[in-house]
Amino acid sequence: MISVEEALNQVLEEALPLPSEEVSLMESLGRICAEDVVASITVPPWDNSAMDGFAVHLSDVLSASEKAPAKLKVVADIPAGKLYGGAVKEGECVRIMTGAPVPSDCDAVIMREVADDKGEFVFIKEAAEKGENIREKGEDINVGDIVVHSGKRIEPADIGVMASVQVVCLKVYRRPVIAILSTGDELVDINEKITPGKIVTSNNYALEAQVLESGAVPLQLGIIKDKKDDIESALKKAMEADIILTTGGVSVGDYDFVKEVLDRLGFKKKFWGVAMKPGKPLTFGKLGESIVFGLPGNPTATMLCFDLIVRPAILKMMGHTSIFRKRVKAESLEDIKKKAGRRHFLRVITRFENGRYVFITTGSQGSGVLTSMTKANSIAIMNEKETLLKKGDVAEVILLDEKI
Repeated sequence: MISVEEALNQVLEEALPLPSEEVSLMESLGRICAEDVVASITVPPWDNSAMDGFAVHLSDVLSASEKAPAKLKVVADIPAGKLYGGAVKEGECVRIMTGAPVPSDCDAVIMREVADDKGEFVFIKEAAEKGENIREKGEDINVGDIVVHSGKRIEPADIGVMASVQVVCLKVYRRPVIAILSTGDELVDINEKITPGKIVTSNNYALEAQVLESGAVPLQLGIIKDKKDDIESALKKAMEADIILTTGGVSVGDYDFVKEVLDRLGFKKKFWGVAMKPGKPLTFGKLGESIVFGLPGNPTATMLCFDLIVRPAILKMMGHTSIFRKRVKAESLEDIKKKAGRRHFLRVITRFENGRYVFITTGSQGSGVLTSMTKANSIAIMNEKETLLKKGDVAEVILLDEKI
């Protein structure tokens, strides 16, 4: 067996960023930008009014006040979207709406609330400063500015910024396709009758959900019976994907055929067995150009191996630079025992109280207790040599919910 760190290092050596692809603006949401997005236009494209009011010559209103308002002649109305091409002389102004271009003759906008509008004339009751209430051309973005940097995860605000500079398409890292198959004669699907000796598959669905949550594309191949020919056919189909996830069939049972079939197809094994609990029989290697993870059959072990080992690889392949979940130090609220030899990943409930993180286990930690995952918002770690974590001791905790 190898350590968790060794397993991760070997996996991440193989998980290289995928080539980029061009997508539409809205399709880029949540993806990783593959090249700098450069503005080809200026935002705003002209000086424009920040509010409804009157565009004026500053010299006309320098001494304006409530007691001695400045009287100006209104020579035009400028709604948003219209450009006024006439001159605005001293002693004149224009009535202007928010977003409308400010005439080049004017150097301030007086808000409507401090003006007494009489139609042909307006009385300004407050002085202004140069540039007041004017959004200058290029105040936000200039031609040549990088509006989204390569490597950034695209958020809704980035979509808005790119739209403002008329970006229609952009390059992002391709999302890996993840093939998912579960083996076992004992498995039935969620719409099938349960007969004696059968159990409903959860791994296919939990893994597909985890793949979707990671941002990758699932290729669901379903349940494969414990027949070598069926397993071989499924694996050949799975080789169309960037990553292959198998569950079950990688242990040492008489009917665990996945390893045998993988070898027949030319599987290049990197490791088999990791000093972790749950998840010991995890297998990793290459099949053709596909990365293969042979995950344990027990559902909790399957989900934990995905989150701890597979998910970082997927994120790296999609161009993410931050590929690991946040970790904190937290205090145990109970005594927890284990045997030495393997690193244990405990499903726990963590909360922040009185200036510190604390946690308690979700209950039974068996590899088949899937409800331990639904109750957990975090994973506490007990290292290989530890046998007892006493109440009040501090452990490292991986946050599944970073809002804790």
